[in-house]
Amino acid sequence: MASISVPFLSQAPTHLSNSTSLRLKTRISATPTPTPTPTTVAPSSTAAVDASRMEPRVEERGGYWVLKEKFREGINPQEKVKIEKDPMKLFIEDGFNELASMSFEEIEKSKHTKDDIDVRLKWLGLFHRRKHQYGRFMMRLKLPNGVTSSAQTRYLASAIRQYGKEGCADVTTRQNWQIRGVVLPDVPEILKGLSEVGLTSLQSGMDNVRNPVGNPLAGIDPHEIVDTRPYTNLLSQFITANARGNTAFTNLPRKWNVCVVGSHDLYEHPHINDLAYMPATKNGRFGFNLLVGGFFSPKRCADAIPLDAWVPADDVLPVCQAVLEAYRDLGTRGNRQKTRMMWLIDELGIEQFRAEVVKRMPQQELERSSSEDLVQKQWERRDYLGVHPQKQEGFSFVGIHIPVGRVQADDMDELARLADEYGSGELRLTVEQNIIIPNVENSRLEALLKEPLLRDRFSPEPPILMKGLVACTGNQFCGQAIIETKARALKVTEEVGRLVSVTQQVRMHWTGCPNSCGQVQVADIGFMGCMTRDENGKVCEGADVFLGGRIGSDCHLGEVYKKRVPCKDLVPLVAEILVNHFGGVPREREEEAED
Repeated sequence: MASISVPFLSQAPTHLSNSTSLRLKTRISATPTPTPTPTTVAPSSTAAVDASRMEPRVEERGGYWVLKEKFREGINPQEKVKIEKDPMKLFIEDGFNELASMSFEEIEKSKHTKDDIDVRLKWLGLFHRRKHQYGRFMMRLKLPNGVTSSAQTRYLASAIRQYGKEGCADVTTRQNWQIRGVVLPDVPEILKGLSEVGLTSLQSGMDNVRNPVGNPLAGIDPHEIVDTRPYTNLLSQFITANARGNTAFTNLPRKWNVCVVGSHDLYEHPHINDLAYMPATKNGRFGFNLLVGGFFSPKRCADAIPLDAWVPADDVLPVCQAVLEAYRDLGTRGNRQKTRMMWLIDELGIEQFRAEVVKRMPQQELERSSSEDLVQKQWERRDYLGVHPQKQEGFSFVGIHIPVGRVQADDMDELARLADEYGSGELRLTVEQNIIIPNVENSRLEALLKEPLLRDRFSPEPPILMKGLVACTGNQFCGQAIIETKARALKVTEEVGRLVSVTQQVRMHWTGCPNSCGQVQVADIGFMGCMTRDENGKVCEGADVFLGGRIGSDCHLGEVYKKRVPCKDLVPLVAEILVNHFGGVPREREEEAED
């Protein structure tokens, strides 16, 4: 099969000096391996779908993909905004600079410009915080595989420092940075600065492909299956056309998530991605089996399912393009709660969906899945927090805990300094909102662990209940969040830790609303914000409590354990759950046993 060649961004990956044994191999073979004739899709599997349903709903006009007039009945408001003006025109045709020069008073006078700041700017990674930070924006970056440099981190610190208490940054559940407090007139200069350090925020929100996730230990893990960085970099560069904007994939029916698995631990959470690449060999060739359709939404959550397809490593991009085009062309655009890719798969059936992907492959060929899966099924997921040896002799990585992912400008500067002084000038972000400092010489570990930042704020060895704590933005900044999450998650966890002792890590995730940015369904215990009533009938903040989510090879989504619990009543309930389901011991009983 033909391979798609995408040049890398000018920013090169960090390499260590020749005096070290570290060599981070990130080259994908440019020579495609010959593929055998694929198994064809049985005609009987596609007969149930009307042929007219397979007509693409979008077409290219003047460089942009537009919804055809015949398919515009019953579309959602966001689709109407896209039809009125393609959001990418703000970037590609330089419409943003004019918008940034306008006062908010001028902007508010027109529905068109209001839609620009509230909807279309999300294609540039800018989210207006109209409800809680009027006039300020959150900016979401692209950071494939969660790998970032000290120079990038320092630049982001400088960008948020100017906003004082309004400025901060968050590590996200897609190995990414979000910076907060940004004001519109500053954005042109910030975008220029991002470009200079090899970053972009383009196509990171709304109906776009989100940050490609990979193994946070890629290239340094003694047990890794494959280094995921080349693949996630290629995917990101292909999807954004090297940060110039790729309009072929900016008018999807809804957001779309992708990951490349490189670890037995499944740090990448493949079961909740729209497309997951699962490493597998076939007839002596390395490649990937494919999972499709995993997602969260307020109305439905679904695990990814097998596409019954395997691609050689050189065809990572062609199959991504084919899946995206099938979704873009055929996905419905009505109720936004029913427009994620799994809804299309359900409608067509997995074989018909697969057939549509095959049609869009370069040679209209797609091999069936391989039985030679490289991910070990019986594998105990490792804790990456703390100090761990790398595959490179004499070096270690240090995983540090970032409480609920929140950092300030000074924290970012210190993290950059530590990466330079003790490592290779590189940091790794994880989907659990933590950070890894790789490539630390073992002789330097003791000094690193004594650094004030690691002793006082970002510990490599946090309390056991804090280790797996994740929280979305919450209503401090997010207009969709129903409750405050980050401070409350820390407070509840601290109070529960004073009541109950546990010997195993318990992953607790908080999300402020049913959109589940905090991914509560994959947690051991999850909290989804809602409004409820207390014992006196007074309206108060509450949470639906989820139980039983699993990650790893036995992954499955958790289910609601108890609905509409007032937040003030969560501590005793969580303590009870820990005792009944996770072997927790009440502190009083533990103290009595010690006596």
